Amino acid sequence: MLHLLQLLTYKALANDCLCTCCCKDGDVPNFEEEIKKEKMKTFIHFLAVLLLVSGSLTAQTLDIRKKHYNIDRNGLALQGYDPVAYFTGNKAVHGNKSISFSYNGVTYLFANAANRDRFKTNPLQYEPQYGGWCAYAMGAKGEKVEIDPETFKITDGKLYVFYNRFFNNTLKDWNKDETHLKANADSHWQQTITH
Repeated sequence: MLHLLQLLTYKALANDCLCTCCCKDGDVPNFEEEIKKEKMKTFIHFLAVLLLVSGSLTAQTLDIRKKHYNIDRNGLALQGYDPVAYFTGNKAVHGNKSISFSYNGVTYLFANAANRDRFKTNPLQYEPQYGGWCAYAMGAKGEKVEIDPETFKITDGKLYVFYNRFFNNTLKDWNKDETHLKANADSHWQQTITH
């Protein structure tokens, strides 16, 4: 950057130059090419720094997701259920092992290629909230509790999944105090992924 400023200064001075050492027959040195080269170098340096920072952030994101998301040892989320089917059919549908997509270290299965393609265009729209953990448990205690993928709710375009075993359907409890539990769950989840 300093070199670019020096070239611009030299250019300004050269326009008023009357010396005979660098300006022959009144020709003023042309610094345009040098200025273009310096601008390109500055741009390349900027891109290199940007790539390093984004690569570091991506690695951090992958580590956070692998550590805190509700995935099996193979990185599979939602116990193999199709995240898009919750929205398009308002029901839980098993995904097909041959139709999958991994997003930032988390793998999802899909019932059909159309659902996979829809997910690819906007993964954040379809991913379950709180890393796929029980929304009620995250809101009530800030805990990561397993889910029953067939117990879910879509609110404001977001997918929430819940624990439902041994006569304990936490979706019912969530519905009794959703506003308060959601606010708590949002806060607890942020604390979880930042620690």
